[in-house]
Amino acid sequence: MSSVAESPADSLATGERDWRTPAELVALGAIWGGSFLFMRVAAKDFGPFPMVATRLAFGSAILLPLLWRARSVIRVAHLWKMLALGALSAAIPFTLFAWGAERAPAGIGAIANSMTVLFAALVAFVGFGEKIGTRKAIALVAGFVGVVILASGRTAGENVAPAALAGAAASFCYGLAANLIKKYLSDIAPTAVAAGCLLGATLLMAPLAVFTWPEAPIPATSWVAVVALGVLSTGLAYAFYFRLIQRIGAPRAATATYLVPLFGVGWAWMFLGEALTPTMAIAGAIILGSVIFSQKRKA
Repeated sequence: MSSVAESPADSLATGERDWRTPAELVALGAIWGGSFLFMRVAAKDFGPFPMVATRLAFGSAILLPLLWRARSVIRVAHLWKMLALGALSAAIPFTLFAWGAERAPAGIGAIANSMTVLFAALVAFVGFGEKIGTRKAIALVAGFVGVVILASGRTAGENVAPAALAGAAASFCYGLAANLIKKYLSDIAPTAVAAGCLLGATLLMAPLAVFTWPEAPIPATSWVAVVALGVLSTGLAYAFYFRLIQRIGAPRAATATYLVPLFGVGWAWMFLGEALTPTMAIAGAIILGSVIFSQKRKA
């Protein structure tokens, strides 16, 4: 026990941190889970490329001040890396999830997204020689089994395999990008990296959006969903996430991703009436359980 008495102010600050961190982690999981709801609403009217480009434009606008703040340490080489990694960390996976959102319930993408943590470990092992350990190896196998089960299901008679595989491919992109960002952009503040990658992805997606922009007027509901997707689930969520990393560290901040499938399925059920099928429940439990299992440490 410390010999120095804790002041009322210190006690208050400690108590505030105790409740604030779990609350913020839950809020972040809810925001990210909501992204699959927004994509499901807007995908049919926008199409993948226009929806992703619009999402990225709004998200980049929110984070651009963070990139400007770090301009003194950013070199031309960094910009090229941000452009390439923007494709891998945002443009490609966002498009894959958007494509899947046209074809399957929001919960499919949200559940597949859970594989990101496992794919990041697999890429680190295969590409960068990091040890994977027995626990993570078992979790990887279980996670892949979960994806197979997810892809084998049907919703209202429709085959969801293409959407499930697209979600798994998007999660692989996230896992690969995380490792490459750590290797090639670790000398820049994480918030600036996030802003730069989103801006690079926006520039890459803009021409595709122009050429595939829908001819029919886009309903106001879909516009609201895309604006929320860009501002809330991309721009503000990224800033929120990196603020958590700075305060509690990356491993604890990453636990917010465990809540994404729960909120993704819950929001879709609440607002779109999309049911949780037995296949989705089993696959989600296996994938989420494998991710949690892989993150546990020995005492």
